Formats: sequence, C-alpha cells, structure tokens
Amino acid sequence: MLRALVPMLRVPDVLASVAWYRDVLGFEADFDGSDSSASLQRDGIELMLSAFNAHEGDAAPAFTGSLYLHCDDVDAWWARLQDIARICYPIEDFGYGMREFAIYDCNGFLLQFGQPIPAKDPP
Repeated sequence: MLRALVPMLRVPDVLASVAWYRDVLGFEADFDGSDSSASLQRDGIELMLSAFNAHEGDAAPAFTGSLYLHCDDVDAWWARLQDIARICYPIEDFGYGMREFAIYDCNGFLLQFGQPIPAKDPP
C-alpha cells in the first residue's frame, strides 16, 4: 500500500529555500538548522528539500513538472501572493473546471494553485 507522495526538491541553498516556503507560503520546517536537508509541512502537505550532492551531479535546480496545490480559497491565495511572488500566469478559470494561477518559488520551481469551479445550477 502506498501512503503518501512527498516531493523532494534539490536546491542550491536549503536555508534560503526554507525561509521562502516559511515566509511566503506559511510552511513550518522540521529540520536541525543544517544546510543539507529539511522537511516542510502545512495543512497536511509535506515537501522535502535537499542540498545538491555529488551523487546526482546537480549544477542548478531542475524539474520539468510542477507542484499542483489544491486549495479551498484560490482567490485568497492569489490576493496573498500576487504582489510578492514571481508570477507564471495570473488567476484564471479554465475549461477543464479549475480556477487557478501559478507562481515560481525562489529556485524557479513552478507551483500551481487551483480550486474546482463550482457547478452552476441550470436555469
């Protein structure tokens, strides 16, 4: 049985990344203050950060996907983040039934925030 999927992002500066996720998104960090790794949590979501290491040969942050965060009030998140984060695309309603926007974190990783658009009652 699988119980969770916890993304681990390799970053050039763990402490700066922890500060960004804490100060911008309100995550809490569970780590010993070292600059090698950290675990972050918020609202039942977990994210791990790891420093670059010689085994993988990292030279820069790299990830071809995005982290999609389902939220209860996407408009409140947009209001909170629109002036303090680097925007990929602004809040918008999409034909596939989601209202969403996307930002980049301090390392350039794409974070999408989305909420289902409520179904409209027929007239």
